[in-house]
Formats: sequence, structure tokens, C-alpha cells
Amino acid sequence: MASRQGGPGSADTPRPGSTERRTASTTAPPGRSRRATTAGSLPPEPRSPRPAVARSPEDPPLRDPSLYALTDHFRKRLEQPGRYVSTRTVTDAIRRGQLRWNRTDGWRFALVEGGIRFVVVVGDTETDSPVVVTGWTEVADREAALEAGRFDPVDVDTIALRAALSEASETAIPDRIRPRAVTRPFVVGGHRLETDPGEPFVRCVECGCRFRSKEAITSRRCHGPSPGR
Repeated sequence: MASRQGGPGSADTPRPGSTERRTASTTAPPGRSRRATTAGSLPPEPRSPRPAVARSPEDPPLRDPSLYALTDHFRKRLEQPGRYVSTRTVTDAIRRGQLRWNRTDGWRFALVEGGIRFVVVVGDTETDSPVVVTGWTEVADREAALEAGRFDPVDVDTIALRAALSEASETAIPDRIRPRAVTRPFVVGGHRLETDPGEPFVRCVECGCRFRSKEAITSRRCHGPSPGR
């Protein structure tokens, strides 16, 4: 159960180039602690009281962002470049997103804005201390995303590439990597990755290793620049 120390709020509107250009892909694995720590601030509006009736995990979660704490897992995602999630997007997804039940992850809020889908996974929703477990972004409509102007082409390619790596984590996906141009490194498994159009791999700018799948990325530690680099 998460401790009540911080949560998403509309007051945390990110500055351009900060957390707005920072995304998931995967949810916290079984057994990961859901202890929440300070990340963001509570919204200024009055907190809604929790209902007195008992709730079950299958009951739809409440749409009050002020009730949700942030897990350590999600807080780290807020700090990573190329994640593209913020406390503002969490707040908007909880309030207005489509609600879905997933047998693996539990409840998800999904909100599409400007061609980008923001997904927020919540847990412990049957308790008095629900939490935001994780969150990520997906490209719902590439043309709409580019026209909206919220993210530039590198951002959109980064979102699409990260999602592709996570969807088939054990499979090499050279054909899905080749169309992407990612010149601002994003972080996966401790590696800072980029790729140029036509390349069938992502490349770590620190250690120089090349990868074609997420499993290959996460199974090899980054040891920094190799001799001669």
C-alpha cells in the first residue's frame, strides 16, 4: 500500500522541454514496491471524500487525481528523458480518459490528445490509498501528432520506437526501427539510445553497443565509452 506523500495535480503544468518531453512502457513487475514518494503536488481543489462503502479491485477507480499517490517506479519515469509523461498528463487522463480493465495490469486510463495516447495504470483502487503505478505514451495518429505541434518529429519517432520495443520485447524489430530518426537519446535499461533513418538498430551513445530488441538492451549493462571512443 502506498504512503500518502505526493500526487498528480493540475498545478504541475510542465515548462516546454521539461517533463513534457519525458514516457512507458512497461508496468511495474510483480513484487515491485508501491511505496510512493514525493513527486508533484496535490491540486488546489478540495479533496473528495472516499466513499464509506467497501470497494473491490473490480470496481471502477475514482476520477479524482488528488486521491492518487505516485509510486517510486512512476516517479523515476518522470525524471527520464524520452518518457513524455508528466503529472499534468496523469491528472488529465484520470479526469477525462477512457477507462479500461486489463487482467495483467488492472485499471488503465487512456486519453488521446493531438494524436498521442497517454496511458496511466493505477493500483490499490479498492483501498483508501490508490496509486499511479506507471504510465506511457503511444502514437495514435502520426499525422495528427505532427500537425498538433505539441511534439516535434523526433519526439513522435521516439514515442513510436519506444512503444515498438516494448510491444515485442523479446523479438528483433529491425523493420520497425529503420523508419525512425531519433537524434535526442532516450533511456532504456541504463542505455542512452538513438538511431538514424535506415539503420536496423538502436545505438547506445555511451557504450556504442547496437541493439535490435528491448530484451537485448536490458540484458546488457552500459559500461560507458569503450577504449578509443
